[in-house]
Amino acid sequence: MDEHEDRGPGPAQLARAAVPALLIGAASALILFGADELALLLEHWWWETLPHLLGVEEDARWWIVVVLTITGALVGLVLWKAPGHGGHDTAAVELIAPPLPLRALPGVLAALVLGLAGGVSLGPEGPIIMIGAALAVLAYRWLAPAVPVTAVLVIAAAGMLGAMLGTPVAAALALTGALGGVKGGHLWDRLFAPLVAAGAGAAMYHLLGGVSWDMGLPAYEPAWVDLLTASVVAVVAALAGVGAAALFTPAWRLSRRLGHPMVYATVGGLLLGLLGVVGGHITLFKGAAETAEILADRDQYGVGALILIIVVKLVAVVVAGASGFRGGRIFPALFVGVVVGLLGHALIPGLPLAMAVAAGVMGMVLAISRDGWFAIFGGVLVAGDVATLAILCIAILPAWLVVTRAPHMLVRLPEQERAPVV
Repeated sequence: MDEHEDRGPGPAQLARAAVPALLIGAASALILFGADELALLLEHWWWETLPHLLGVEEDARWWIVVVLTITGALVGLVLWKAPGHGGHDTAAVELIAPPLPLRALPGVLAALVLGLAGGVSLGPEGPIIMIGAALAVLAYRWLAPAVPVTAVLVIAAAGMLGAMLGTPVAAALALTGALGGVKGGHLWDRLFAPLVAAGAGAAMYHLLGGVSWDMGLPAYEPAWVDLLTASVVAVVAALAGVGAAALFTPAWRLSRRLGHPMVYATVGGLLLGLLGVVGGHITLFKGAAETAEILADRDQYGVGALILIIVVKLVAVVVAGASGFRGGRIFPALFVGVVVGLLGHALIPGLPLAMAVAAGVMGMVLAISRDGWFAIFGGVLVAGDVATLAILCIAILPAWLVVTRAPHMLVRLPEQERAPVV
């Protein structure tokens, strides 16, 4: 065998690949920022302007039920009537899915914005990557037609992940598992263009004034006992996530027995509204702003309140994903992981807040994503302290034992119905 046979692309080829990837990353941030702003405008109208016009108290619990039921009906209308029916069912595909036709993108955007604005407990990651991927495939047909579609989808997903989480590290870790098994060449050759896109996406989103994940937690000082206490928190979080994952497919099947998307999405919205009444506003929406809020006001939540929030939010994620709403589970997983961390900090004497939060996030994201590196990154990201990294790399091991054979939070459709996943 020739010693040069498995060499990857040369420096000139990688440099040329960086140009379209850079454009895709920047465009990803613009798309994400635009969708966020559109959802925020509608959110303010639904939750502030309209109640004021109607003389309704903004914190009225019954208004939560009204808004989320209407949101469900509107999303159901999109799933029924829009071309492409709101794109792939995000309950049944991975983040990197086959590209959609352009005619389907307005429906995907409508379902996403309605869900984000209405308070549905899902993040933007699935639908926004669908939109970015479809546009990226179109752009590459013009800029670099020789690049395979599968590679374009990876670059588009990397750009969006970089923008959503504020750093290209997220994309690198999330994609390492997917690309590491590909034969031929070096892994970093295959990661080069996706990392360019992720870096451009992260930088552009920061420049646009996008939301930061810096929670301002106290600095962490490592201690030997944290190897045990952090592992306990991570395992508890993983168990909670696995419990939600076990309910996901049965809930999806039960929802689909209602037959029509207008029916199961509206019923789903009603259930989400009732859950919101039980858990309060803190359990609504994707979880990014709510994460900052609950950490800032952590002294106001007792052990019972934290347990209630965890249960309500996890059930809401299951209901939302099973009822046809379009969105991802990573953002709410970050939120729930933080709440599990706050619970651990309250119950375990001496466990530092940053370590508790990092371990809770890691365990929950591990259960939802099944990606160890991404879970560790999530813990460090929210804790905002790299000093937590060494403890997390040990604490993840017992948590992995919990999740390795447990159900995934992903509906496995019959092969003839399920779109192929890259």
